Amino acid sequence: MELLTTLFIGYPVWVWAMFFTFVIGLLAFDLGVLHKEQHEISVAESLKLSAFYIAMGLLFGAWLWWYKGSTAGMEYLTGYLIEKSLSMDNVFVIALIFSSLGIPRLYQHRVLFWGILGVIVLRAIMIGLGAVLVAKYQGILVLFGLFLIFTGIKMLFSDDEHGSLEDNKFYKWLRSKMRFTPGLHEQKFWVRGEDHQLSKGWWATPLFLALILVETADLVFAVDSIPAIFAITQDPFIVYTSNIFAILGLRALYFALAAMVHRFHYLKYALSVVLVFIGVKVGLVYFNQTGLIDFKIPTALSLGVTFGLLLAGVLYSLWKTRDQSPT
Repeated sequence: MELLTTLFIGYPVWVWAMFFTFVIGLLAFDLGVLHKEQHEISVAESLKLSAFYIAMGLLFGAWLWWYKGSTAGMEYLTGYLIEKSLSMDNVFVIALIFSSLGIPRLYQHRVLFWGILGVIVLRAIMIGLGAVLVAKYQGILVLFGLFLIFTGIKMLFSDDEHGSLEDNKFYKWLRSKMRFTPGLHEQKFWVRGEDHQLSKGWWATPLFLALILVETADLVFAVDSIPAIFAITQDPFIVYTSNIFAILGLRALYFALAAMVHRFHYLKYALSVVLVFIGVKVGLVYFNQTGLIDFKIPTALSLGVTFGLLLAGVLYSLWKTRDQSPT
């Protein structure tokens, strides 16, 4: 426990307090001001909100650059880019969940907003455990590297089909273990059965089912993204903050991205190369620490390669799909 506290704090308490205050303030502003009244989010509003969150994430990165130096700043930006890009595939899954459960756009923001709170807690636990493992067993960096290389190669040759929600085993298990109302009840997650001609007691709505599935999908994607950022830096503060700011911005961008996600088909090839590159980099980190070799990939080069590959993937995707219409 002492090791976990030392690693995960790693910074003065006021730094962590500032970060959480900043994030909570953003969420309060989002829910209490921008979305005080339930409404359907348009593509234009989604783009504006996303630009705002990206600006806040970059502002935090600029502060970190000033506070901890250029290396920490570049590590944060690289982690932010990787997490943002890897989460793109999550948009497919979230869109599948919403469409399969018949969740209208009017209530989707509510699911995504409350899902962020779960992400903040779950990512903290996973990153804390990862930091402990890296500190106690440096050899795990090699496993992270091999896992990223394997994931990158698998992504290169995988198709884009995500299957049907009805075939998902976890979805089937939830339906068998919990009571869900046949339809939605506006923006409510739970209702009393006796108020809706159902058996007495609390019933979960399809909106709550969507929330559980979105959180689970994020947990699955974190298995890829967290080792990727640990390959960039072993600083839990940078790993965690880059994760959270990237996810905040992506959830805001969802409503615009879901309508044009088909335009980013070729991004996965750039991502696969990035994962292989990062996997090699993390292996080199371990071999440098053990004194077996004396060759490091500079942080600035990692940021440049990551940004260049992802930008090329985005631009090539947009060019290749310029004549395609949404399916």
